[in-house]
Amino acid sequence: MLDKEDFSKESGQVIKWIEDYLENLKSYPVKSQVNPKDIYNQIPSKIPAKGEDLKHILQDTTDIIVPGITHWQHPNFHAYFTANNSIESIFAEMITAAIGAQCMIWDTSPAAAELEERMMEWLRDAMSLPNEWEGVIQDTASTATLVAILCARERTTDFKSNEEGVPPGLRIYCSDQTHSSIEKGVVIAGIGRKNLIKIKSDAKQALDPNLLKQQIIKDLENGLKPCCVIAALGTTGTVAIDDLSEIGQICKEHNIWLHIDAAYAGTALLLPEYQYMMKGGEGADSFVFNPHKWMFTNFDCTAYFVKDAAHLIKTMEILPEYLKTKNRGIVNDYRDWGVPLGRRFRALKLWFVMRSYGLEGIQSKLRHHIELNNYFSKKISEHQNLELIQDPFLNFTCFRYIGDGTKSLEELNQLNQLIIDRINESGKAFLSHTVVEGKYVIRVVIGQTYVCKDDVDHLYNVLIREVNNLLM
Repeated sequence: MLDKEDFSKESGQVIKWIEDYLENLKSYPVKSQVNPKDIYNQIPSKIPAKGEDLKHILQDTTDIIVPGITHWQHPNFHAYFTANNSIESIFAEMITAAIGAQCMIWDTSPAAAELEERMMEWLRDAMSLPNEWEGVIQDTASTATLVAILCARERTTDFKSNEEGVPPGLRIYCSDQTHSSIEKGVVIAGIGRKNLIKIKSDAKQALDPNLLKQQIIKDLENGLKPCCVIAALGTTGTVAIDDLSEIGQICKEHNIWLHIDAAYAGTALLLPEYQYMMKGGEGADSFVFNPHKWMFTNFDCTAYFVKDAAHLIKTMEILPEYLKTKNRGIVNDYRDWGVPLGRRFRALKLWFVMRSYGLEGIQSKLRHHIELNNYFSKKISEHQNLELIQDPFLNFTCFRYIGDGTKSLEELNQLNQLIIDRINESGKAFLSHTVVEGKYVIRVVIGQTYVCKDDVDHLYNVLIREVNNLLM
């Protein structure tokens, strides 16, 4: 058991452990190679009766825990979307842990509340989002989407849902390519899964505005209540961009809440050359993106913006006597801006990252990742046994193995799955997949903070080795 006086003496070995981990990261298999229960069975079934020394605990962390970690910060992690961090973000998290503040309201940590307010303004302005939007840090985009759905529900029902329960017939719309968190949010909000209408996507895997409009008109004719449209600025499968101009006009015409889910691709709005993606989005009611995905700020940290903060607060606010303060209404009490009462001091790591990198530094890093992706996708396009499913976009490429042209779709799907399985089992890289028009395709995201050209070449060589194995 350690005391405050032990910090100076003992912290060195913790810092050394972190330093060794970061230094040796490339030597680890990207995806954990353990079997189910391997870690569980190495951990004693009872709490130790007597305390153990830190050196022993750290050694077990190396021997037991690290083998069971899939290393998201590994430069050859290319699956799903990145959840990258940075040295600056790690330092800030260390300080956050030391302070140990519970930042539910302004009085419990004024600096946390006011830094959060300013960081949201920094992001809003750097991304050229509307000046009137106000922001709050949520834990994940799933929570932010749930909050958006709740706000939409209350506006549609004039806050009667909060008082009397959710009436039948509220309708939520999204494309068939959007994130599973939307379905979960609709269920939690009490609207019901059957009232989530997934609009068929177009040839570019984006929401089809014409089909959306037809569905809304049909629902109105049947006495249903269109409540919320969730548009994607970067779908989960292929990073497709929904047409915010057309969708926004439809929502405005029918007074429907428009929420923009830009969880991953939203970071690219820090680049002026990609701000076209938000054209038409200025009329949205809410917007979310995750700095913890591609902005070098470690998980979890989600930026959620709203047009009408008063409506958000009215939707989420519950005020028991013990939370009333004399500063209420003068400052932001962020516990009224989301689901949890307790809140971490997440703004500190954003502050560290944005100050250390500067806007130009962040932009340079993002452009570097995009250049690496273009380099990788060009190599894919030039290989006779591979095909791009779509043009590379941002730092994302999706493609598939096509062999010599003699295989059926079913056979090709099985072979592409085999390629991913073999690569992931090797530990040399970690990839994930999606399905596009019945085709099983391989996704690659090049967004780990410190990834370089050598890492991309490594990935390509690992991939081609498996392709050649199939051709033998």
